[in-house]
Amino acid sequence: MKKIELEIVALSHSITQTNSYAVVLGEVNGLRRLPIVIGGFEAQAIAVALERMKPTRPLTHDLMKNFMMAFKIDLHEVIIADLQEGIFYSKLLCSSEADTVEIDSRTSDALALAVRFGCPIYIYENIFDVAGVENPEMESEAAKQVSEATSSNQDLKSMPLEELNLLLNDVLEQEDYIRAIAIRDEINARKK
Repeated sequence: MKKIELEIVALSHSITQTNSYAVVLGEVNGLRRLPIVIGGFEAQAIAVALERMKPTRPLTHDLMKNFMMAFKIDLHEVIIADLQEGIFYSKLLCSSEADTVEIDSRTSDALALAVRFGCPIYIYENIFDVAGVENPEMESEAAKQVSEATSSNQDLKSMPLEELNLLLNDVLEQEDYIRAIAIRDEINARKK
């Protein structure tokens, strides 16, 4: 089966489900997008890795990577291999000195690991033909939703820089990394 390479283009609150997020994967060198609904914990795990944040203690996916590295297991690629009743099924293609194996994985966990290992993400063409959408505006809309959602009830732009720094420390202590990204971006915008 032909594989199509994808990249993470956006992460946002899900429009269709409360307390859920959507990760939007985009076709490398193409316009098609693949939105996948994931849980808050997994969204946070992906956001932390994408933003290269260093939590005080390893998150579950960091632990998994550390475990794999300790036993010299490498993650070569993630493959979104099936779609059944609206649920995506993925596989991790891993190898050690002795063997190469495919390991069944939830797609959200596979994506969190792919970001940490820097490995490619693929989808089989027949699945992408069914579930992908061609919408170049989806990326900017999803990014807009992330910006609106992460600022929650506070208007970050109206807060003094000192308060933003205190708020950033608070949300980092609470391990709310998605919100921390929005606060950090506002702080960085003011420093420019």
